[in-house]
Amino acid sequence: MSKAKAAPPPGCTININDPQVQEAAIRIQASYRGHRSRKELREKGPPKFLQELKDVVLLEGSAAKLECRVSAFPDPFIVWSKDGAELKDGPKYRYVFEDPDVVALVVRDGVLADLGKYTVTIKNPFGMTSGSASILIEVPAKVTKGPASVKAKKGTTVVLKADIGGEPPPDVGWLKDGEDIDEDDRVFFDIGDTNTILTIKNAQRSDAGKYEVFVENNLGTDQSFARVDIL
Repeated sequence: MSKAKAAPPPGCTININDPQVQEAAIRIQASYRGHRSRKELREKGPPKFLQELKDVVLLEGSAAKLECRVSAFPDPFIVWSKDGAELKDGPKYRYVFEDPDVVALVVRDGVLADLGKYTVTIKNPFGMTSGSASILIEVPAKVTKGPASVKAKKGTTVVLKADIGGEPPPDVGWLKDGEDIDEDDRVFFDIGDTNTILTIKNAQRSDAGKYEVFVENNLGTDQSFARVDIL
């Protein structure tokens, strides 16, 4: 005697004649065909950018991320370089791959030396493409080494030198006893990329006092002081 089959639990049957079921099946088939078509299309061509790299600003001590979107199948070979030199994946530079098509480079612990042009090169068996962008570094203005106090004889030349830094390059000023120094042929200062020098020719006793070098950019200010005594 044959045993009667148990009826399926409620909700576990599908009526293939139901219009909603038929519509869902059509959507699934179309989606599968579209997936196959996209996959086959990607297989036939070289890598291409869907979104190009863009310049980024890196604040000193922080991290920056350069990223782009790429269409490439099979999985491409990625190389990042800075100013023509290849960058190795490691603690400083981290290669990042985010689904499904984002390629990125993270630059950690930003310093002024990280400023430059970065290039990503993407290869697969069908070809190669590359793109570039720049990292722009921002560093607060700073007096990295202040001027030394000086004792000099009357009539001699006094030189005060300070090492400075900052990106964008800072504005620089010198003060004596809290007042801006008015430059002339005898008292003047020069500003270089990494330092500033105040020169006092034919020093007089009136030149004695407290001197200040002051630096400023849009990220911050700094200053340092030195004493000049004329004997």
